[in-house]
Amino acid sequence: MIFIMKKILYTLAFMAFLVSCTGQYNVQGSSSVSSLDGSKLYLKAIKDNELKNIDSCDVVHGQFHFSGTLDTVRMANLFMDDQSIMPVVLEEGEIVIKIDNASQKVIGTPLNEKLYDFIDKHSQLDNRMNELAHKQSQMMLEGIDEDEINQKLSIEAEKIAKEEDQLVTSFIVENFDNVLGPGVFMMITSGYRYPILTPQIEDIMSKATPKFKSDPYVSDYYKTATENEARMQGLEPDGTPAKPVVADSAAVNSLPSVINQKADSIK
Repeated sequence: MIFIMKKILYTLAFMAFLVSCTGQYNVQGSSSVSSLDGSKLYLKAIKDNELKNIDSCDVVHGQFHFSGTLDTVRMANLFMDDQSIMPVVLEEGEIVIKIDNASQKVIGTPLNEKLYDFIDKHSQLDNRMNELAHKQSQMMLEGIDEDEINQKLSIEAEKIAKEEDQLVTSFIVENFDNVLGPGVFMMITSGYRYPILTPQIEDIMSKATPKFKSDPYVSDYYKTATENEARMQGLEPDGTPAKPVVADSAAVNSLPSVINQKADSIK
C-alpha cells in the first residue's frame, strides 16, 4: 500500500513538473486604426501544412489581448478575418503589439524585436527602391536623356537589390536554428506561383543547418522546387526523361502561403 501511495505521489509530482515547464504567451495589443475597433482578431499558425487558429479576441476601444499555454516557440500571424495584418513570434514574456496607420510593430521579447528590426531595415530598402520612380520623373522633367536616366537608375536599383539580398540571406542564416529563419524563408518564397530555385535560395540551402532543412515548410518547399527544376530541364527527379505535364503549373504548389502586408515586398 505504501509503495502504491508513493507511486501515485511521484506521478502527481511529475505531472506538476510538466505543467510548470509549459510556458505562457501573453500579448497586449493597442490600435489607433478605427476600422479595427470592434473587430475580431485571430492568431494563426501553420500546423501540419495547414493554417490553423490558435487564439482569438475582440478589439475593444483600441485594446486587445491574447494569452495561453505555450508548448514551443512558434511563428504566428495576426489576422482580421482572412486578412493577414502582421507576423508575431509567440514566446514567453510580455509581447506588445502596436498598430497605427503608419506602422505595425511587435516589441517586448527578444525574437519579436529581432524580427521587427529586420522588417524595418527591409522597409527602408523598399522605400529607397520606390524613390527611384520619383527620381525618374524628376530627371525627365529636367530634360535628361531617357537612356542616361535608365542607365543611372538601373545601377542604383541593382545596388539596392544586392543590399536586400544580403539582408534577407544573412538574417535567415543567422536564425537557421530558431523560428525566424524558416519564418522569413516562408515570407520570401510564398509569393511565387510555385516553388522555384533562385540563386538566393540555392545559397541559403547550401549553408543550411540540419534543423533548418528539417523544418516542414522548408523541407517541402525545397523538395518540390528541386523536382520542378528537374522537370524544367526535361528530367524527372530520378533522372529519367520527364513526362509531359498537362496540369497548370500553379497546381504544383501545395505549400501554404502565409505572408503579411509588411513582408509583401520580400521576394
